[in-house]
Amino acid sequence: MPKDDLDNWMLDVDIEDGELNRSGPGGIAPTSVESTPRGELKRQGAGDLADLWKPDQNLPATVEDVADRLLKSGEITAAQAAEARALLKQTPGKQLADVLVDMGVDEAAVQQLRAELSGVPFEQVDVDAIDEKLLHRLGPDYCKTNGVIPLRESGTRIVVGVTDPRRLFMLDEVRRRFNRPVKVVLITLADVMKVLESFTEEQVTDIAVDDIIKDIEEDDVEVVQVKDEDVDLEKQAGESPVIRFVNYLIYDAVKNGASDIHIEPQEKKLRVRYRIDGVLFEMMNPPHTMHAAIVSRLKIMANLDISERRLPQDGRIRAMVHGRKLDLRLSTLPTGAGEKAVLRILDSRSVQVGLDELGMPEDTLTIWKKQIAQPHGIILVTGPTGSGKTTTLYASLQQMDRNKLNISTVEDPIEYHLGGISQVQTHERIGMTFAAALRSLLRQDPDVVMVGEIRDEETARIAIQAAMTGHLVLSTLHTNDAPSSITRMINIGVEPYLIGAAVNAVLAQRLVRRICENCKQPVTLDDEMAEHMAMHGLTVGEIYAGEGCDKCHSTGYAGRVGLYEMLVLDDTTRDAIARRPNVSEFRRLCIERGMTTLRADGFGKVANGQTTIEEVLRVTQATI
Repeated sequence: MPKDDLDNWMLDVDIEDGELNRSGPGGIAPTSVESTPRGELKRQGAGDLADLWKPDQNLPATVEDVADRLLKSGEITAAQAAEARALLKQTPGKQLADVLVDMGVDEAAVQQLRAELSGVPFEQVDVDAIDEKLLHRLGPDYCKTNGVIPLRESGTRIVVGVTDPRRLFMLDEVRRRFNRPVKVVLITLADVMKVLESFTEEQVTDIAVDDIIKDIEEDDVEVVQVKDEDVDLEKQAGESPVIRFVNYLIYDAVKNGASDIHIEPQEKKLRVRYRIDGVLFEMMNPPHTMHAAIVSRLKIMANLDISERRLPQDGRIRAMVHGRKLDLRLSTLPTGAGEKAVLRILDSRSVQVGLDELGMPEDTLTIWKKQIAQPHGIILVTGPTGSGKTTTLYASLQQMDRNKLNISTVEDPIEYHLGGISQVQTHERIGMTFAAALRSLLRQDPDVVMVGEIRDEETARIAIQAAMTGHLVLSTLHTNDAPSSITRMINIGVEPYLIGAAVNAVLAQRLVRRICENCKQPVTLDDEMAEHMAMHGLTVGEIYAGEGCDKCHSTGYAGRVGLYEMLVLDDTTRDAIARRPNVSEFRRLCIERGMTTLRADGFGKVANGQTTIEEVLRVTQATI
């Protein structure tokens, strides 16, 4: 096979079902390579490879052929061809066609020649025929960066114009974004820029906003007023598209299982992202001109000052979405491009999860249930923000007998309301701190006290005092793992002997994404990762991963499951605490005493087919 044909191996027009169909010029696959069994090339030696293909010194290279053909057609002179080849040697990684275009050669002629060589059709783009909805789905920024434009639909396929058909990974990404097969045609970069200049972001996204808000029905979102006056936002739908669009954001985020909505102004655009299963996804780009109106509408819903745009503000919105009661926490922050707004969605259903459903290993669950049944002592749950600490604590409180026990909480803020429990909201501006609220609660004859977070020495001392005088105290800390919680309390000023006497157990946790059951497929574990898992005492030949489908937004993940690290203090660890150990030394001792680490628990869930190795490594890097 001539080297020029091998170098110009290209896509044969389309990508079907994730397979990239390659062929040489004319659509005929060279038998010398295609007929070789998969993996055969890797196993053959250098001599065998030499038999498969040898360069023909008498034939010009592909780049020379491009220049020669342009020279024959009169598009370039011999001097230009020589100059282009000289420049190519000085710019590795570039193609001769790109160098010629940079020199001022007609791009359409160059691209048409490349299309002939690669067997891909060439098209001149008609701006008026562009499908605006397809362009919006791919995004103007993505199109500009990658030199790609979705042109139209053709049956079940999307016709996509590209400037370089060799970028196979980019084409596969386009296919995944549309979730449909893609037909490829070659176009010029000038046509790409012409299309993007013709359809500004405002034009594209205005149409998208109109399309999405027309589907919002009555009673999709209601704002629940503090005065028990339910206002149906849909009755005002005809008055302002901004009201309808904000309603759509809330409705769509809840439908997609999002925990947060991020409304982020950029210099020339507005970006809306949802946090789904702990990961942010860019969902839409409304017109930048709507930014101020959207933020003002959210402020009105949260009873905030819409005229104040220089200071951060926090508010709360109570809403009903299809009969579900939701608490929405609004936070605004002034930035250089305008006010950024983050809306956290607190769904009461997320804390109606039993301890048995959190994903704790059986032995960890048994120990935890015994710990929360103790009459006194401190039990800590630790982890970063968004690791599920609140859910674990609420599930633990619901496990208790709320009829026989006096259970009280001190929170900032009260995220979910639980029946049969006294919940106290802190207000630091008026002196109602964690320490002050906890001090008052201890005069209310409590059996169990939950403190939202131990932030300072005063709160820690009062919690320890409560634990040592016959109360069970549950609280949280922000540390990387369970052993670090002990050293953290020492660092904020609590004497080690008090910590050893009062703390019963520490539970560290993380949340990882669960493999989508709809597209779950077995995959083979490579030798390096199998050895890594064997170091954690696990021998696994086959693991699972999600291929990506409509139900999981083509991510391969749906839902989350917890990873847990349980530390129960015994006499040995209490003695070690009294000696003020450093973190690594104390952690080593805890593992020797039988503590299962977060990473080990994660690999166990990989072996069970619940999550992937990549997810475990993503959330446990700091605990190596």
